[in-house]
Amino acid sequence: MQLKRIWGLALLSGALLLAGVPSLAQRTVDLQGHRGARGLLAENTLPSFVLALQAGVSTLELDVVVTRDDVLVISHDPALNPDITRDAQGRFLQSKGPDIRQLTFEQLQSYDVGRINPASRYAQTFSAQKGQDGVRIPRLKDLFELVKAQGYTQVQFAIETKITPQRPDQTPDPERFAQLLLQEVREHGLQDRVQILSFDWRTLQAVQKLAPGMPTVYLTAQLPTLDNLGIPSGQPSAWTAGFQDAQHGSVPRMIKAAGGSHWSSFWRELDAQKVREAQSLGLQVLAWTVNDRQSMGQMLDLGVDGLVTDRPDIAAELLKERGIRWSSPR
Repeated sequence: MQLKRIWGLALLSGALLLAGVPSLAQRTVDLQGHRGARGLLAENTLPSFVLALQAGVSTLELDVVVTRDDVLVISHDPALNPDITRDAQGRFLQSKGPDIRQLTFEQLQSYDVGRINPASRYAQTFSAQKGQDGVRIPRLKDLFELVKAQGYTQVQFAIETKITPQRPDQTPDPERFAQLLLQEVREHGLQDRVQILSFDWRTLQAVQKLAPGMPTVYLTAQLPTLDNLGIPSGQPSAWTAGFQDAQHGSVPRMIKAAGGSHWSSFWRELDAQKVREAQSLGLQVLAWTVNDRQSMGQMLDLGVDGLVTDRPDIAAELLKERGIRWSSPR
């Protein structure tokens, strides 16, 4: 029986190599906790990041915006989101709150983001998320200091700049945003443990000029709610810093021409051919945001280099079962 198992694994490894996927013995995957562990605790909060670290992620994925007093804070939404934000009296906001760029960090601390509004659609999507009280939007430096204090010396940070060409009033300009972020990273000595990502490729271009060699992750989506490529329209996209599909012929070639190191795609938009093309150009391919075992398995079968997930606990179990390695956060 043991010989049959060994022979079966050898055949599987050979098949994977022929398909362009590294053998199980060679393969490592970047396990990224999306907004910490959003499926289990409130997104982009310190408790959520701690839970992701305890699940053993290689990388903490998070989003940053900038307050009125130029403090980098961890939030997916440039404006306060009523689905997850309560005021000082403990009441959920009735509509979208003020832009974070219009608030000082001190003003921002009066809001609680530890629970989902049970009346929202968001609550149905993340029904397993446990609510907490007294949870604030943290500064980026708070996360850096927490990780250091708890001895996670190897964990990486994937930091997304929340910026859009459609609302320049919500953020600093791309160059200033990149400067503020890189200053924070350097002050904490984390240059070798950070990758910067964005749907708005202008900040990535600024990062590449200001910090050559820092990994830049080019995010893409072609959804009704967010399409930063605009390929079907045939019109130039304002999101892609002048790199257009009409000029380069494919998304991986656009990213390669832009100087990116990674392509992070909405997982449903990936297929084997796209993954192979990107990797042949020297890009690493990440699939976001993939949350169930079956979909994770599909992405691993395509040979992606990383999974971005709200459920790092499920992903870690699956990787163990498949004998795929990932880096420890410690």
